Amino acid sequence: MAADQEQEQEQRRRLLDVASRFPLPTGCRFSYGTAGFRADGATMAPAVCRAGILAALRSLKLASAAVGIVITASHNPIGDNGVKIADPDGGMMDQQWEPFAAALANAPDPDALLQLVLQFVKDEGIPLGGHHTAQVLLGRDTRPTGEYLLDAALQGINAILGAQAIDMGILTTPQLHWMVRSKNKGIKASESDYFTQLINSFRRMLELLPKDKGGDELAKKLIVDGANGIGGVKLEQIKAELSGLDIIVRNSGKEGEGILNHLCGADFVQKERVTPHGFGPEDVGVRCASLDGDADRLVYFQMSSSSDNKVDLVDGDKILSLFALFIREQLDVINNNGNQVDKSLPARLGIVQTAYANGASTQFLKGLGLEVVFTPTGVKYLHKKALEYDIGIYFEANGHGTVVFSEDFISQLESLSNDLSSQAANSQYHAAMRLMAATQLINQAVGDALSGLLLVEAILQYKRWSFQNWCELYSDLPSRQLKVKVVDRSSIVTTDAETKVSQPSSLQELIDKETANYTQGRCFVRPSGTEDVVRVYAEASTQVEADSLAKSVAHHVERLLG
Repeated sequence: MAADQEQEQEQRRRLLDVASRFPLPTGCRFSYGTAGFRADGATMAPAVCRAGILAALRSLKLASAAVGIVITASHNPIGDNGVKIADPDGGMMDQQWEPFAAALANAPDPDALLQLVLQFVKDEGIPLGGHHTAQVLLGRDTRPTGEYLLDAALQGINAILGAQAIDMGILTTPQLHWMVRSKNKGIKASESDYFTQLINSFRRMLELLPKDKGGDELAKKLIVDGANGIGGVKLEQIKAELSGLDIIVRNSGKEGEGILNHLCGADFVQKERVTPHGFGPEDVGVRCASLDGDADRLVYFQMSSSSDNKVDLVDGDKILSLFALFIREQLDVINNNGNQVDKSLPARLGIVQTAYANGASTQFLKGLGLEVVFTPTGVKYLHKKALEYDIGIYFEANGHGTVVFSEDFISQLESLSNDLSSQAANSQYHAAMRLMAATQLINQAVGDALSGLLLVEAILQYKRWSFQNWCELYSDLPSRQLKVKVVDRSSIVTTDAETKVSQPSSLQELIDKETANYTQGRCFVRPSGTEDVVRVYAEASTQVEADSLAKSVAHHVERLLG
């Protein structure tokens, strides 16, 4: 009993000590969202330290399963930084813990923090006191504040008795998520294991190309904009081992080459529709890809003219469409192969989008007979919905997304592959093996620009498609996004995956009335997750009409809520 009391006192002392070492900056308020905590890197240490405490408690709650902490601000400017927590499945931390995360980050003094933790531990039945161990894997990107914030995270983790912090080094965000997932599945989880899995599964997909299909040399050339971040660094490490693909990395993160996410990266290219820094007229006609700073977003582009820097863009919607076509094709080969109906693979394939997905992409996917469903904006909603299917595919237009396969589906796929292995020339067998390689190549924990890029490249070679073939799947409807400053964004309440306004009640009627004036018109409004603005999104058959619709609806929002 005395030993237990001593441990309890030691636990209290550690929490008070670490909280006093990292006092909350005056005027700072942290909120935990899809991106975790994010702010100016110089002010982030208290939030990162408290995220360390949070991650250790999360591991204890989940029977000592490994959880992850990644220190990054993704596509944000170099001065920013952030921290987010990965759950044992490699996905984002359970939303139910987000209110506690915010309360912990904003606890005003050491005593308040201690009482908050003790109450939460009691409410959640978390075994605090050193009898159980917690494991937290840490990763960070290349930002100058990363090392300093890593130390803050370590101190937070070590404030919980029995917690073990494992520094995995400088990583892409998806690598850390993959490592957490792998460790909890009992699979080797080092960086070299990650690379080996990517390289081997990409090689297998190329080995399974139909023998009559061989691409020309130009099609195998790919220029990648690494956003001067960690993704470029990692791609440089493995590109020599990716046979069948000639990769040139620009904005690779080398000293002096450029500034992280400045005039480069997936977010810049997708929003501005121009070439990133470091690209010029000599690149016209070459297929290019762009990663963001922590390599969890991916878009493709091509310069069509040497007279300006505008690009033809392939965003997340078209990446999703390519993946959906490929997966559906393999399932069709398996399930419609002559008389061999005994070798079928039943699978429910679901496409998950948000209201921001271009309407043309949704029409295209539904035209293929695919099931398309919508969720509110945010990867945490998309991923959760995708898990309801045997195969769930989701992507945001910004290039963040992945494909998830259920354990049951993978088990059936393995069984089918084994049954067909004696018929190696059989098209069913090849289709099953291609799907199997895809389950290994794509990062099922989270959107991953490196694994996504390799899956895109393998599928383009399989289909013998040029960049132009891919672009021409469908034509995006012109769109416009606007922000309207409001006094209180919470006065707007949405429903139907943010596509309809329920409050104020008159606003949806006004939006419908405006939308009816335009061919292929579509418009929705939603409160921002981070600032007191309402976001307006509009689509129509011409850019002039999309601009006009967005402007009209923004005027109504301003009049009602401004």
